[in-house]
Formats: sequence, C-alpha cells, structure tokens
Amino acid sequence: MALCAKKRPPEEERRARANDREYNEKFQYASNCIKTSKYNILTFLPVNLFEQFQEVANTYFLFLLILQLIPQISSLSWFTTIVPLVLVLTITAVKDATDDYFRHKSDNQVNNRQSQVLINGILQQEQWMNVCVGDIIKLENNQFVAADLLLLSSSEPHGLCYIETAELDGETNMKVRQAIPVTSELGDISKLAKFDGEVICEPPNNKLDKFSGTLYWKENKFPLSNQNMLLRGCVLRNTEWCFGLVIFAGPDTKLMQNSGRTKFKRTSIDRLMNTLVLWIFGFLVCMGVILAIGNAIWEHEVGTRFQVYLPWDEAVDSAFFSGFLSFWSYIIILNTVVPISLYVSVEVIRLGHSYFINWDKKMFCMKKRTPAEARTTTLNEELGQVEYIFSDKTGTLTQNIMVFNKCSINGHSYGDVFDVLGHKAELGERPEPVDFSFNPLADKKFLFWDPSLLEAVKMGDPHTHEFFRLLSLCHTVMSEEKNEGELYYKAQSPDEGALVTAARNFGFVFRSRTPKTITVHEMGTAITYQLLAILDFNNIRKRMSVIVRNPEGKIRLYCKGADTILLDRLHHSTQELLNTTTDHLNEYAGEGLRTLVLAYKDLDEEYYEEWAERRLQASLAQDSREDRLASIYEEVESNMMLLGATAIEDKLQQGVPETIALLTLANIKIWVLTGDKQETAVNIGYSCKMLTDDMTEVFIVTGHTVLEVREELRKAREKMMDSSRTVGNGFTYQEKLSSSKLTSVLEAVAGEYALVINGHSLAHALEADMELEFLETACACKAVICCRVTPLQKAQVVELVKKYKKAVTLAIGDGANDVSMIKTAHIGVGISGQEGIQAVLASDYSFSQFKFLQRLLLVHGRWSYLRMCKFLCYFFYKNFAFTMVHFWFGFFCGFSAQTVYDQYFITLYNIVYTSLPVLAMGVFDQDVPEQRSMEYPKLYEPGQLNLLFNKREFFICIAQGIYTSVLMFFIPYGVFAEATRDDGTQLADYQSFAVTVATSLVIVVSVQIGLDTGYWTAINHFFIWGSLAVYFAILFAMHSNGLFDMFPNQFRFVGNAQNTLAQPTVWLTIVLTTVVCIMPVVAFRFLRLHLKPDLSDTVRYTQLVRKKQKAQHRCMRRVGRTGSRRSGYAFSHQEGFGELIMSGKNMRLSSLALSSFTTRSSSSWIESLRRKKSDSASSPSGAADKPLKG
Repeated sequence: MALCAKKRPPEEERRARANDREYNEKFQYASNCIKTSKYNILTFLPVNLFEQFQEVANTYFLFLLILQLIPQISSLSWFTTIVPLVLVLTITAVKDATDDYFRHKSDNQVNNRQSQVLINGILQQEQWMNVCVGDIIKLENNQFVAADLLLLSSSEPHGLCYIETAELDGETNMKVRQAIPVTSELGDISKLAKFDGEVICEPPNNKLDKFSGTLYWKENKFPLSNQNMLLRGCVLRNTEWCFGLVIFAGPDTKLMQNSGRTKFKRTSIDRLMNTLVLWIFGFLVCMGVILAIGNAIWEHEVGTRFQVYLPWDEAVDSAFFSGFLSFWSYIIILNTVVPISLYVSVEVIRLGHSYFINWDKKMFCMKKRTPAEARTTTLNEELGQVEYIFSDKTGTLTQNIMVFNKCSINGHSYGDVFDVLGHKAELGERPEPVDFSFNPLADKKFLFWDPSLLEAVKMGDPHTHEFFRLLSLCHTVMSEEKNEGELYYKAQSPDEGALVTAARNFGFVFRSRTPKTITVHEMGTAITYQLLAILDFNNIRKRMSVIVRNPEGKIRLYCKGADTILLDRLHHSTQELLNTTTDHLNEYAGEGLRTLVLAYKDLDEEYYEEWAERRLQASLAQDSREDRLASIYEEVESNMMLLGATAIEDKLQQGVPETIALLTLANIKIWVLTGDKQETAVNIGYSCKMLTDDMTEVFIVTGHTVLEVREELRKAREKMMDSSRTVGNGFTYQEKLSSSKLTSVLEAVAGEYALVINGHSLAHALEADMELEFLETACACKAVICCRVTPLQKAQVVELVKKYKKAVTLAIGDGANDVSMIKTAHIGVGISGQEGIQAVLASDYSFSQFKFLQRLLLVHGRWSYLRMCKFLCYFFYKNFAFTMVHFWFGFFCGFSAQTVYDQYFITLYNIVYTSLPVLAMGVFDQDVPEQRSMEYPKLYEPGQLNLLFNKREFFICIAQGIYTSVLMFFIPYGVFAEATRDDGTQLADYQSFAVTVATSLVIVVSVQIGLDTGYWTAINHFFIWGSLAVYFAILFAMHSNGLFDMFPNQFRFVGNAQNTLAQPTVWLTIVLTTVVCIMPVVAFRFLRLHLKPDLSDTVRYTQLVRKKQKAQHRCMRRVGRTGSRRSGYAFSHQEGFGELIMSGKNMRLSSLALSSFTTRSSSSWIESLRRKKSDSASSPSGAADKPLKG
C-alpha cells in the first residue's frame, strides 16, 4: 500500500503539541492524506508491466517473443506469441486499472471530506488531507472521526462521548469514551485556542484496544489510555459535539496500520502445476536437444550435398552451429506444450466458481439478509480436498445469543423446575414463566422458570440482593432511555447484556451511568453509587471488577470472572460454600451452560486511598504500564467473599449436528478449539453429535505438568493399541503393521475415540519435544476438543497439523479471537455473527451459519476440484497432441524447424479453436447432481486423496497426447504418400497435408472433450460445435480470394482448403484418424465402468435405475386394476428400517446404503489407496518411526 508521506525511520515515541504546527512539523509526521492506490497516469504502464513480468510465465513468454524476433532461428511469425501475450497482459492491466480507479475514487472521497479545524483561534473548514498532528478538531454528531484524536471535551457532562466502531471491529453497539477531567472543561473555543499541552505517547501501532501516553500541561502529568482516544473510522453518536487533539494522522492511524495485506495462500494444485511446468520445460529442452543433434547430423551428412540450391545462412558456418540455431528454433515451435492461455483459463474458471458460491441461494440467510461470499478466487478447488476442520464453538457452532438460565446464590441453585413428584420438569412440561409484572421496568422478552428466586428477592434475602446488586453494577453496559421506562442496553458482549437484563427483571435495574457514578433502581428505589474504579476485563485476567462507594460511604469491590481464575482468589473462610458452588458449576457446565463466578470484598478508606495512589503512579509509568497495573489489580482482587455463580445458555445453531455428521461421513476430521471450560465444551460436543455414547472411549487430558501430560497421552495411545491388538487371521496388530509408521498404526486402529484436552495441558503438548506425541494421538481420534485455549494456541494447533500432515486444513470462526487461526489454515471461513466482522474480514470465504459449510465443501468444493482436474488433464492432453506433431515432422523435414501447421492455426489453436469448450467444461461440469453430492459424502474422498489430478494422471494425459500426435502425423503421412486426387494427380503437398492434420486435430480434441464432459448444457453444445464451425469458417476465409487480394504476401495459398477438403480420401483419412485416436479411450472407459467403477459411476447408475423404476411405476399406475388391494409394502421395504429409525441413526442413510450397491472392487479402492497413502507418509521425526512401547 503506497501512502502520501515519504518513508520515515521508525519512531521510538510520538510527541504532539497542541496548536503548534511549527513545533510538530520538525518531526516530519505523516499528513492525513490517504493513498491506497498504486498507480497514476504516468506510472501505470511501466509499474504494471513490471509487476506482471514478476510472474515467471509472463517472463518466459517474453523470452520466447524475443527469440522469435531473431530471423536466423525463428520459423514462426512473432505474432504467434505476441497476440496471446498482449491479450493476457491487456486483460490483467484492465483489471488492475479498474481496481485502482476505484481506489483513487475512494481516496479522493475520503481525503476531501470536510472537517472543522481550530486555526489561529478560529474554527475553519479544512479538507481531511490538510489536517496535521497537533491540530484541534471539532466533531459533530454522526460525523466520522478524521484521525486518531485525544478527546479533550464534549457536550456531555464529565467529557463523555459515545462512538460506534463498526469500521474498526464490526461491532455496532455504542462505546463510551471520556476526556480526562483537566481538559473536560475546555469547551470554549477561546480556552481551546490557548491550550498548549504536549502529549508524549507510544509510536504508531496496530493495537486497537491499547494506548499508552501522558499529557504534560501546566507542569503536571496526566495518564492517557485507550478510553481517552477516538480512533479514525469511528462515528460520533448521541453526542452533540466534541473536541479532539490529533495524535496520529493518515497512515499512522490505527485503522490504516491494521489494513496490511493478508498472507497469500496457494492451492496444492498450484504448487503441483509449478512442478509440472518445470518438468515440461525440461522435456521441451530434451526434445530441442534431440532435434538439434538430428539437425547437425543431417546437415553434416546430407545437407552439405545441397549447398548449391539450399545454402546455409550467412551466419552459419558449420553443421554444429546450424544445430545450435535449430535448438532455439524448436524451443520456439514446441513452446505450446505450456501455452500462456493455461494461466488465463485457470483464473477464469476460478472466477466462475467464486460467482457460483456468491449466487447460491441455498447459502443465503434470509434472517440476516446475508449471502455467502467468496472473498478470494484462488482457493476454490482446495475446498474439495479438506481433511481437517478447526472450529470455534461460541457463535460458530452456537448462536452466541445468551439467555440467563440458572444461578447459584449462597449455595442454593435456582433455575430448575420440579413437578409434584420432585422430578425435574422438561421444557415442554414446564408451567408458566415467572411473572415480573411487579416491576414496571422489566424486560418483557426475558423468561425465567423458577419462581423461588423471585420469592427470595421479594423476601429480602441479603445474599440474593447482593448477587443482583453485583450484576447491576459490575459491567460496562451503556443504557439508553428513549421513552420513560423504555430501557435499551448496549453491551459489548452478549453475556454482559444477559446478566444485566436478568438483574433488571429481578428488581435491580441499571438505569444510567456517568464517569463517576452508576444509578440503579433497587426494588423501586433509585440509589446512586460512586464509581471509584473499573478494573477492566481482558483475555489474560479473565475477570472484571468495579470499586464503588454506596450512599452510606462504604467501599466495596465487586468482581465477576471465570471460575478457574476467581476460585483461587477467594478467602479461606468460604471453603464450604466454595465446595457447594463448585458442584453447581460442574452441573451447569455438564448441561452446556457458560458459567461465571461472582465475589465481593469490602475495602477500608485508608487502604483504598493508598491503593488508588499506587494505581495512579502505575498508570503514569512510561514503560511496562500494563504489567504494573496488572500487579496492582492482582493485589486488590484477593481474599474475596464468594457470592455465587451464573449460568448462561448459548444455544446450538440450526443444522449443526447434521452438518457435523455429514462431514464426518466424508472422512473430514473436526477439531473444536474453544475458550470455554471443559464441561461446557464436552456437553456441546455431545449436543452436536461430535461425541456419542457409541464411542469406544473419550480421553480427557488435564495434566498440569509436562510429565503428567505425556503420561496421559501415552496411556491413551496404549488403550487404542490394546483394543485393536488382534486384527484377525491369526496375525497380531504389530505383525500386520510392523513396517508402518506410528501415525499410520494409530490411524488404523479399530473403534472410535475422542480426545478432550485443556488449555494448560495443551501448552505442554505443543512444546517441541511433545508436539508429535500429541499430534499422533489426536489424529487417531475421530473428534478432538481443545478447551480453555488462547487465540495463539488455536493458531499453533492448526500450524502443527499443517506442518506434519499432508492434508488441507480449514479454520472457521466468528470472532476476533479466531483471526489468527483463520489466517494460519489453508482455508479460512468467517461466520458473520454476533461478535463483529473481524473474522469475516480476515477470511477467504464467509457466510452466516455453520450449516452452510457442508454445501461449501461437498458441493462447491467437490465440483471445483473435479472441474479443475478435468480441465488440466484435458488441457495438457490437447496441447501435447497439438505440439508433438512438430517433433515427428522434424524427422521428415531435415530437422529444419519447419512447422506442420499454418502459423495462423498455431496462433488461434489455443485462443479460439479449443479455448471455449474446455472453459465451459471447467466452469459447468458435474459428475453427479448437487443432491447426490450431499447424499453420498464418500464422493468427497477422491479430493482428499488427490486422485483426480496428480503426477500419475498427468503422465497418463501426456501419454494419451503423445499417442494422439503419433497417429495424427503418421496416418495422414502414410495415406498421402500414395494417394491421388480425383483427376489422378498426386494428392500430397505441404499445404494439403497441413490442412488435413489440423482438421483431424480439431475434430479429435472436440470429440475428446465431448467424451470428457459429464454434464451437458446449452453453453457446452454451443462452444464445442461453435468452435468447430469457427475453425472451418476461418480456414476457408484464409484460403479465399478476398484475403489474398488484400494481403497477397500473407495469404498465398488461394483455394487450398476448398480443394483439399473436397477430396473423399482426405475425409476418409480424417475419419480414420479420429476413430483410431478415440476408440482406445472409449474402450478403456467402457471396461473400467463395468469392471472397476468408481463411486460416482455407481451413483450415476443408481440414478438411472431410479429413473427407470419411476417411469415403470407411472406406467403401472395408468393401468386400471380391480380386485386385490394388497399393499406392495412387503416387497419394497427391507427388514430393520423401523429399528434404525427408532435408534436415531438413520441420518444420511443413503450414504451408508450406497455401499451395498457397489461392487467389491469399487468399495475397497478408496480404502486401499488411503492405506497406501498413510503407509507412505513418512513421520517427521525419528521418534515417530518407532513403534509404541507399552
């Protein structure tokens, strides 16, 4: 990304003095001008061409073009290469120019926005691009923030203002920012004009949630934090006006610092193609060398005898030099084995596949009006090869819509409803929900089923009151009251909103807040608490506290947080209550509920004053400020008194169990990486059918030390090995697999296993000396759940699988904590959910519900992989068939680098005659319809095993192409040697031979693509037969009188095509060539279909059978029958289906039922290949090669 300012050395600290441009200019800070465009009118052509020639393919074709400009070695006109090259460069340049035009347009729109800047004591309208560091800006309601500002004052009391940060983090809820007290009174322009404070702060960085600085003014120091900052991209809301001091401008703002380019991802087919192109180039050089040697020998032995009328060129003085020139001539002629159109066609096909994803109505969420979006065009075929899915839980598998479900207060659990017999009532059996009509401020949408909790509140139970008082005070929710009594809460997380809403309904209504107070209506009485401090939540602390002074002057700390953190910070006197509450927590987590622990602590005035002073000093520190503050917070959040715990329900998204079951049948392994506690994650695992009661065992790893974790992993592997000790036929497990690698041994075990591992155990498992043991154990399991993991650990797990397993990984998540995982995986999928759009912005594909993943992979991914593989196989085939004819002709033309075809045919072959049919196949082809792709998930496995395009398939295509080229040359050559025209004259001449071979080639490759096309559309028909028609039209046009009259030097062979194609012998030759080229392919496919059909063949066959049965059934229904009305039930059903339905195992039955259709050979071919693949996959370390020791 280019920016207006010149590149400057990195800053160590930022200094900005208010209203002093002269002082600030000496630091040469970036201006507020943004330039995301790459080119201007003068630089576009050279810069764009330079960028395009960074591509090896483009440079290669430029090199060929230069060779063709040398007369001594070129037997082809330069336009045979320059036409396709210029076409490719032009298409890319137009695309780049269009993109850059829109970037220019966007830049101009942003840079020319108007802002009110205080200059010389007067507010003046300035364009955004002219705003400088140190300027004071006035913002008005609903305006975008022009730069990163220090909030000085606002129209709201205490210097408060409200902002929306959707452009930064995707969150639409309002956030509050506050000016420091010393500047909050600077609302008057005259006072602001005299303000000369200096800010010294951190240098520009991309951390959106952190800011550390100090304001020096009037010989005092004032600490600055992120709460005092308004960042560029935010919008001012519900605030009439505010003033801010520009700290960072333009490219230095946090918004622009975060707009870095994401890591470029390439598919496995891309990497394979690069290798194959190098091999082809080596093959090309070998052919060139063979023909060059042939030329040197021919010139030495034969050519010297014809020097009189076939003299050498002036520069050629020997047969050896003639061979050297001939080498380069053949490099030019044979270069079409890798045409430039290959790369263009691949991009066009990928673009088409991306549009199919974007247009898929079955992946459109009506509720959110959100379509699926392919945010990249380079990874589509890799969607058909995924073996591992790494999923977040909250918001991805679940809805992230939180409901207050249960709570534990002073050892008493609330939330369950019991019937008269004392049994828990199920949801459908529950009575009416609790009546909150006593509370005029209650949220009518809130439902709770246990009336005993409301009774405890009404009875004045002190513990219950303190519990809900904590929930109404300890939060960062903003309250908005549009009409009297109509409260709207703006919460930063759904959890907080659910807890504050629960307190509201039970009589503790959070009403409003200021920077120093919180007003709560407690059972109808308004009480204002003085807010002394907020100890905010972060991912390390995993807790939040507030310190408040009640109207009686008593100071109390209220804290809520994760049980793993808070239970260690309680006073020892609460041990008995702790045991009871822990039991309740385990019970809630077992039901899949999200839990928090609540505690409080009374502080005396003297201690608080001393602690507050130390906190102020820590907040003023220039270095390690956050560590110092964390230490201060740790001190006060100790020896707390336990109040109870909350349990919030986060429901599963629709279709999650079915999707996971289907993906599992497709042999895709699903790992859930979540920050939730173990019990909650395990329960969700059972809910979504990742974990089942039928599993052989679920291993749980909770060790706190390296030795404990290693021992638990070892025991898990031992159990898996023991259960599969005897395979059968008298061979033990070790005997059968003694030569296999450890991973192969474990992955071949019988039974289904699952692994659950905690975050602290995972930290040890990911260490270098244990990561392989963990990976081998996890990969042998059907499901893996990692609990209490950090965002970094999520990325490390994905990286571990990428590093050691030759498998495609996909990561899916919806929150900012999933971004690193999404960027690390081969494919990143973002869910547009409740946690903003940061995951979507970092992703390669996005949609709104997890269930759409099955369609993305099993339909779009599988089709994209299939189409790309068929496209590449055919492309290499047709180009070898086309090019190798020159090689055989070389042996009959004295190795003179004479071409068989007309040069215009060489130019148009890949651009016009054969480009559109193969594009149509690459974009539209299907082997089975989408319903069958979903019905038979096993169809997905060939992509995982990379069966459809690999080195073996490539060599088969090359062999077929070479075979075709041999027949294409030698059959016409043999015929023309003896054939005569109708009038008895000799048929053989160079131009007639060229027309015959070219026509045979176009017809053969057209018939071949007809055989390869599995799904015919009107477009396929039009492109295939249209290309043939265009070929004949151009052929006759180039041999017409009209073109000869206009270009007599270029089109000299008038009437040649008409005369040649008028001969029956020629057409017989073309037919013979076509039949001999195509018949082996037809015979091979016929035999394979009957002797060893693959799964897609079987599915197509069952489809045909069904269609025939339906047609027969319709015919039978038309025949009127009287007499017996016996049901045909007994003949059309199989035994056991009733029990299967009752057991609930009949999901996607057709996938399982299909196996009974297939022959023995077709049912085992994938499994045998999978075993072969796993046996050949070498373990990355020596440790992995050793068998497990018991």
